[in-house]
Amino acid sequence: MTRYLRVAILGISTLFLLALPAIAEEVSREQIKGLDEQVQEIKSDVLGIAAELNLLEEKLLYPSNTQVALFVALAADEAFRLDAVEIALDGESVASHLYTFKELEALRMGGRQRIYVGNIRTGVHRIQVALRGKSAGGTEIQKTEDFSVRKDVGPKFVEITLAQQAITFKDR
Repeated sequence: MTRYLRVAILGISTLFLLALPAIAEEVSREQIKGLDEQVQEIKSDVLGIAAELNLLEEKLLYPSNTQVALFVALAADEAFRLDAVEIALDGESVASHLYTFKELEALRMGGRQRIYVGNIRTGVHRIQVALRGKSAGGTEIQKTEDFSVRKDVGPKFVEITLAQQAITFKDR
C-alpha cells in the first residue's frame, strides 16, 4: 500500500511540477501586459510634460513684449532659384539658410519660413538681408538690402519678400 501511495504522490507531484510553468507563464504574461500599459501611460505623461516645458521655455526665452520674428517668402511668379539667405540684425548675423528643392517648392506655393525669433529692445533696429541664387538664364544673383524697423512694446513680425529684382519687407 505504501508503494501505491508513493507512486500516487510522485505522480501528483510530477503533474504539479509540469503545470507550474504554465501557471507562472500566465501570471508573467498578465504582469507584463500590466507593465506595458504602465509604460505607455508614463510615456504619454512624459511627452505631455515635454510639450508644456517647450511652451514655457519659449515664453521665458522670448517674452512677447521683446519678441521679434522674421519670416521669408518668395514674390509671386518668381522664376529665379533661391540658393541662400543671410540676415543680420543691428550688424550681428542672426540667421542663414541654404534652401533645398522641397523648401523652394513650398516657398513658391506661397509658404512662409520663420527664419528667426529673438529678443530686441524697443527702438529702431537695422535689418540687413542678403540673398544668393540663379536667374532663369543661369546667371548668378547676389542682392543685399538694408531696412529699418521700429520695435515697440509687444511682439514684432517682419515678412521679408525675396525677388530677383528687389527685396521688400512688411512690418507688422
